[in-house]
Amino acid sequence: MKTFVIGISGVTNGGKTTLAKNLQKHLPNCTVISQDDFFKPASEIEKDENGFLQYDVLEALNMETMMADISCWMGNPGSSLGPTAGCRTEEIPILIIEGFLLFNYKPLDTVWNKSYFLTIPYEECKRRRSKRVYEPPDPPGYFDGHVWPMYLKHRQEMDSMTWEIVYLDGTRSEEDLFSQVYEELTQELAKQSASTVLANGVVKSGAPGK
Repeated sequence: MKTFVIGISGVTNGGKTTLAKNLQKHLPNCTVISQDDFFKPASEIEKDENGFLQYDVLEALNMETMMADISCWMGNPGSSLGPTAGCRTEEIPILIIEGFLLFNYKPLDTVWNKSYFLTIPYEECKRRRSKRVYEPPDPPGYFDGHVWPMYLKHRQEMDSMTWEIVYLDGTRSEEDLFSQVYEELTQELAKQSASTVLANGVVKSGAPGK
């Protein structure tokens, strides 16, 4: 079965989850997997020389478990990973994977049909982060000592990516971001559906008659 997998990544507090949820409400047959659901417990997170818990690295995540869930969905789209919007069997099953560190994980390289990355400037990111409540809470200096440096490191690694990533300005309104991405996705999904119909038509027309 043909599927369509969308990656929504980007800086912390850039609007990834909001965009993913808005898209899920409007795209048929759509399921969302959130990378934040796969963090290891705090007792398993390493600390650096400053005592900062190293949450903003791949090692802080159970990525193998996340990949297993993605593979499960790919094998039986939309069957067991939570709510699916507007499920209709004639629609291409859509999976949105959202998280802060998706495109730096090599096993995911081949799954994307469309990739988005949200960016916001340092000052805006720090302001938004300061208004969020985390468990455990950010200690003093954590943003500048760990969060932002890790973002810059992983963002630089993305310069070598070989597939197209669409960069989005996270300071734009939720409505503007949704409108842009939704329009792009509906156009791409229409092409996918048309190619499927065409392929099925070719198969049927080539079948031997009675």
